[in-house]
Order: sequence, then C-alpha cells, then structure tokens
Amino acid sequence: MNHYADVVLPVPLPGLFTYALPESLATQAQAGCRVSVPFGNKRTTVGLIARLHDTAPKGVDLKTVIDLIDTSPVILPQQMMLWQWIADYYICSIGEVFKAALPAKLKALPKASRRSHSGKSAKGLSDAEATASVSPDTLQHLPASSLPVLSPAQTDAIAAIRLAWQQHPVCLLQGVTSSGKTELYIHLIDEAIRRGGQVLYLLPEIVLTSQLTDRLRAVFGERLGVYHSKFSDKERAEVWHRQLSAQPYDIIVGVRSSVFLPFQRLGLVIVDEEHEVNFKQQEPAPRYNARNVAIMMAARAGALTLLGTATPSFESYYNARLGKYGLVQLTERYGQVQLPEIEVVDVSELRRKRLMQGPFSPQLLDAMQAALQAGEQVILFQNRRGYAPQVQCHICGWVPRCPHCDVPLTLHKRSGRITCHYCGYTTEIPLQCPACENPDLRGHGFGTERIEDDLARLFPTARVARMDLDTTRTRTAYEQIIDDFSCHRTDILVGTQMVTKGLDFEHVSVVGILSADTMLHQPDFRAYERSFQMMSQVAGRAGRRQRQGRVFLQTMDANLPLIHHVVAADYEAAYREQMLERREFSYPPFTRFIIVYLKHRTASTVDALAREATLLLRRHFGTRVLGPDEPPVARIQSLYIRRIILKLEHAIPLAQARHLLLETRTQLLSQRLYSAAHIYFDVDPL
Repeated sequence: MNHYADVVLPVPLPGLFTYALPESLATQAQAGCRVSVPFGNKRTTVGLIARLHDTAPKGVDLKTVIDLIDTSPVILPQQMMLWQWIADYYICSIGEVFKAALPAKLKALPKASRRSHSGKSAKGLSDAEATASVSPDTLQHLPASSLPVLSPAQTDAIAAIRLAWQQHPVCLLQGVTSSGKTELYIHLIDEAIRRGGQVLYLLPEIVLTSQLTDRLRAVFGERLGVYHSKFSDKERAEVWHRQLSAQPYDIIVGVRSSVFLPFQRLGLVIVDEEHEVNFKQQEPAPRYNARNVAIMMAARAGALTLLGTATPSFESYYNARLGKYGLVQLTERYGQVQLPEIEVVDVSELRRKRLMQGPFSPQLLDAMQAALQAGEQVILFQNRRGYAPQVQCHICGWVPRCPHCDVPLTLHKRSGRITCHYCGYTTEIPLQCPACENPDLRGHGFGTERIEDDLARLFPTARVARMDLDTTRTRTAYEQIIDDFSCHRTDILVGTQMVTKGLDFEHVSVVGILSADTMLHQPDFRAYERSFQMMSQVAGRAGRRQRQGRVFLQTMDANLPLIHHVVAADYEAAYREQMLERREFSYPPFTRFIIVYLKHRTASTVDALAREATLLLRRHFGTRVLGPDEPPVARIQSLYIRRIILKLEHAIPLAQARHLLLETRTQLLSQRLYSAAHIYFDVDPL
C-alpha cells in the first residue's frame, strides 16, 4: 500500500511536496487526483497527486493529506508530463503551470466533504454533469451540412499537406488572405475524426471564435466544444470534465489556454494565424508560447500539426525552409479574387499643406464616402485604444503620468477619466494643470475612441462601431460587434489589432491603415516583421468576395522598404532582408534569447542587483550576456525593472542554461539586500 504522495501545489516553488497518506485514503488515491493538504501556517490548499510511493523522505517531518477530492483523475498522465516539459523549458515551477492550467473551480477547495464525491461517474464526472454529455448514438445522427466544396487550388493544397505529413509531423500552410484556409481545415478535421482522433483548433484571439464556431458547427454540430476565458469558470470546468468523460468533444476551438485541456486521443492540432504574438503568455508564469506547446503536445501524442497563416512568423518559415517542417503554399484567393490594391499616402506632405482632417487623408475620406454611397463597408485600423495616448497642458507641457508605472495616462473621454493601460490605475481628468493652473489641457494623438468620434462628425449618417479591449470585455459584446458588422448593421468598423485577424466580411471594399509608422518604430528587432504581418493581415480584409478591394496605407515615410514589401505583398523579400540582418547580429532564429527580468521597489537596489547578476552570469556565459538595461517601460506597479539578455547558440543545452540561471537566482536572493526582489526568466520572448 502506498503511504506517501508527491503533490503539485499551485505555488511558485520548485519541485513536488511529499505528504503522508492516511490509510483511509490510500486505497482510493490515484495519480492525477486532487487532494486538500495543509500548506504554510494554518492554510489549506488544493494539490494534485503526481506520484504515489512507499518511500519515506529522510529527516523530514511530514504533514498529512487532509482529504481526497476526487476518486478518479482530473488530469491524464500525458498532461503531467507536458506540464513538466513546460516548467523545464520555460524555467518556472510545475506549480505555476498547475495554477495556469486548471480552471479556477478545479483549484478551489470543495464546500462539501469528500463523501459527497462518492457519486462520481467515470473520469471524475458527477452524475448531474454526466447527463450533460452526449451519447454515441446522438453524435452519429447530429444534423450537419456537407463539407465545403474545394477549388482546384485548395484540392492541390490538401494533397500537398497530406504528402508533407508523410515526412514531417508539422506542416506550415502559407495561404494568402482569403485563399480559403478554413475550408481546408474543415476537410482535415473531418479526416482526423473519421480516423478516431480528436482535434485541437487554436486561435490567437477570443474575438475570432464567434465566426469560426458558426462555420464549424454547421458541419460538425455538437461534436464541437469552445474553451476560453470569456466563458464562466463553471462553463470551463464543465468542458474540462467533458473531455475526461467517455464522450468527450471531438473538436475543441480555443485560445492558448486550450493546450492544457485533457485529450484522450489527440489526432490533429491546427494553429491558425500561427504568427500571432498573442499565443505567447506574458504575465504571470508560465511564459509559454501556446503554438510551441501545441507542437510538443502533438508530438508526444503522435498527432499531426498544421500551422496556418498568410504571413508566417519568420521562425516558423525558417524551420520550414530548413526542412524541419513541411511547407505548403496556397497563392490564389478563393474564387480568383485579386489581392487588394494598396495606395500609399504620404501624410507628411499632406500635413505640411494642412490637408489632413485629423487622422484622415483626403484620399481615404473620398474612398470611404464612395464605398458608403455604394452600400459597402469600411475597416479602419489604429493600434491605440482610448481617446488619446496622453493629455498635455497647452501652456507648460505638463503630462499626467501613472503614479505606479513609468507611462503617461491615456485619455478616455467618454468615461471622463485618464487611465494606465499597464496597472489599471484611473482618475478623473484634471480641471487644470497642477504646474501652471492653466485649464487648457488637450489630448495628443489619436486613439480608437477619438477616431470613432471624428467619424460621427464626418459621416453623420454612417453606423460606426469600435472593436478594442474597451468594447469587447464580455463574450456577448464582441459577438454582437462582429455579428452587426457581418449582417451589415454597421457601416464602418474602427479597431486595434483585433481587426487585423482572420475575420471574413463580405462587403468590405475599403481598409484604412491610419498610422503605419508607429508599429515600425518600436525598440524591438521583430518590429519590421510584426509591422509587415499586421499591415498585410489588415489589408487582406478588403475585397474578399467577387471584387478587388482598396487599402489606404498612411505613412510619414513612403520610401521605407517595409512599405514597398507590403504594397507588393512580397513576404519572401521581407523575410530574406530580415534574415540577413538577424544572421549578422546573431538574433533568433539563429540563436535562442532568454531575458532575465529583475524587479524591486527601489531603483538603486534593482540597479545594484542587475550589476551583480550580470557579473555572475558573465562568469558562466561570457559575451553572450547583454545588458543590463531598462525596458521601454521601466517601472510597472511600483516595481522598477531591469533586464539582462542571454543570446545562446542552439548547441548549448537549455537544461544546462536553466541550471545556471536558477543557481544564480538562488545565490542573489539569498542576500539580505535582495531578498525582496523578483527575478524571473522569459524564454523565447516575443
């Protein structure tokens, strides 16, 4: 009989925690079951059994498991192994992975006693939850339309993907915007299900799920489940339990957190818009890339992976060119619709001649007017939300800044407040400048809210909607915005990067990129790549049916090579140019980046910590250590931030680098001066 349990706890501490297991629980306990355990002073928390054994740790006064929450596992063995891989690769604790992976309901202590769980049916599903499930007979008779008819180009692409999979379990599908990648996905999903496999369909944005699930449900009916954070915690827990049941969903559509769901027979993973930075988790740990985790998960399950996009990440395209991935290209739009005509508008000259109306050029305004008169729709892209990026005193230049972060406060005119987009601090708009008492405070720059107001003035009869983080905080809100635009109840849609994604609207004939330069001038070696991807993607929203669309790209420098590459839709030239630069300076994909972040409430302390950390790391890694320096925003939530960059050749084992980094962190934090500091790592940062 097993008398001990190694338990994963949702805490940022290394390793597992061993507890004694009472005899009354030992006969029912299994790896993957949740337990309630004592932790710290008078605290009870939920843990997860990783291993049962009969070896007593030496010299340790063990605490005892209080209760067994489940009589059958809530995670599968392959999930636990994937969690450990994530913890090892992204240099965090398995407890942090546990905390990110499970829905909150499954991490909460149950109100009822363990005995109330004795009615669990197979795989930890209660009787009530089980009758939410669907029987096999029902699944076989679900109403579903026939599969979409493929064009000759799509048929050739499907055949090429199948052929590529014979040599490579991962295939990159590079299909121009509106080439019909979703139709290919539907056929491949159908094939995977017929083989008895399950499918994970990953999307970078919740906003994309609405249109897609409507299309998939028309074909696959109730075989489809959806999983993302806009669903309630109860709904997410129900999906989790369903995946553990005897009748799991065959298809899961979701965002990055979907990689943590249990799959009993995974056969296919589709990562749509694989280039998107939203697949990368930033805060808190684990700082994983869901695309890369999905590839690893599929490999461990013996499943196939398809990465789809019109503008591949340079790393994925490099892997394909290198022969690590298969590569299939779909260069023809569905129905042979032409790619949009892109007109570059030099706003620097227009501003000099005072011909601009706010953020709008005369050319764009004329095209919008013509489109609206013809009963067509318009999309405008501006990658800043709020009314204005900052407020400034017109006399002395004073700018209100966040008291907790090193950023100006963004003006939100409709709410009458100025807000920090980093920590959420908000306050009322000041009535006068505190420095010179001048009441003339003005918003500087253009956010989506201001553009929406300007549109109401310029096109008073047009129906305008805005899609950004402020207007899509609930599931019903973003679904309504998309549905209204799809059904032509909205004429003009203005938005942030959300509108650049793979949304499909039939009547959009004009797209305006209001400020192309702001993306390119970010202090990041990927700025060129991201700008090309974002502009190409938003341009692809125009003319997606039987006619060519028009795109107006407003820029202060019409001669930038980037602009020429976007106009020519020349991904290959943009890729080659950037690869030459990255190879010369040893940037990814030719090296691996790991950023060491250091935070403290005192600037002098974090500066001293950063200097000492750099010296220690240089003993191990030499000239591969860059920094320390300050990130573009050097204080967030009252913590001063410094960073050190490691530029490592791929030949250096990550396990060795991980060991040295953790050893260095332990050495630094053991010093009294730095005991309150935060040190963490971001592997493969985006």
